[in-house]
Amino acid sequence: MDNLDTSVGILDSGVGGLSVLLEIRKKLTHIPIHYIGDSAWCPYGNKSAEQIQARCFAITEQLIEMGARTIVVACNSATIHAVEALRARYPLPFIGMEPAVKPASKLTQSGTIGVLATEASIAGEKFHKLLQTHISPNGLKVITQHCPDFVTLVERGVLNGPEVEDAVKRYAQPTVEAGADTLVLGCTHYPFLRASIQQVVGPNVKLIDTGEAVARQTASIIPLDRGHGEISIHTTGNLACLQHLFPILCPSLTAELAKITIE
Repeated sequence: MDNLDTSVGILDSGVGGLSVLLEIRKKLTHIPIHYIGDSAWCPYGNKSAEQIQARCFAITEQLIEMGARTIVVACNSATIHAVEALRARYPLPFIGMEPAVKPASKLTQSGTIGVLATEASIAGEKFHKLLQTHISPNGLKVITQHCPDFVTLVERGVLNGPEVEDAVKRYAQPTVEAGADTLVLGCTHYPFLRASIQQVVGPNVKLIDTGEAVARQTASIIPLDRGHGEISIHTTGNLACLQHLFPILCPSLTAELAKITIE
C-alpha cells in the first residue's frame, strides 16, 4: 500500500488544530500528516458560512494534492458550516469536530454545563441539534459563551500569564459562578489554554474537549499505521509566526514548516 493511501490531512482556521494533531500522533505514530492552518483568515468564528465553505474547499484541494486520503476538519466552525458540503463534493472520509456536549451531559453533577466556543459554533444548526438530543431531554441547562480572545491569544503563543487570566475570568468564570460544573472547550484552540483555565475555575470544574475522540475515530479508519511519519505544517499566514509558535504548542514534535497561498 502506498503511503499516500494512508496520509492524513488536517485543516483548521489557524494553529488551534495542532491540539488535534497532537492527539492523532499519539495514536498514529507512523502515518504522514499534512496540516494547513488558515491563519491569514483566522478566526473563522466570525465569518459567514459561505466564506468558511469556500476556504475549506480550497484548503481541501491543497491537502489532496499533498497526498491526504483522510481529512480531519479540526475546527468546530468549519465542521458546522462546511463538513457536509465537503463530504458531498469529495469521495474521501472527512472527520469533523463538535462541542463535547454529549460527554459533558454525562459528567455534570450540578445539571449545568458551560460551552465555551466561537460565535459560528454556537449559532450553528448542528449545535442546536446537540442540545435538543442530549440536553433538553435530560432537563439540563447549558450556558454558552463565545471567547474570541482565546483564539487570538493562542495564535500569538500566549498560553498563560495576566492576559490569559483576565480572558478566562471574563469568559469562563461567569459560567462557573452561574452553576456550571463542567466546561466544554468547544474550539480546537482552547485546549492549549486548559491549564490556565483550570487554574482560574478551580480543580472541581471538569474541562472536556473532543480532540482525543477525533483521534480515536481517525485511527479507526486508517488501514495500516505505517510509513515514515513525516509531518508537514503549512500556514496561510506569517511563516515566522508559525516558526515561533510551533515549538511552544508542539514541543514534542518535529515537522517541516512552510508558507502556503490559498486563493
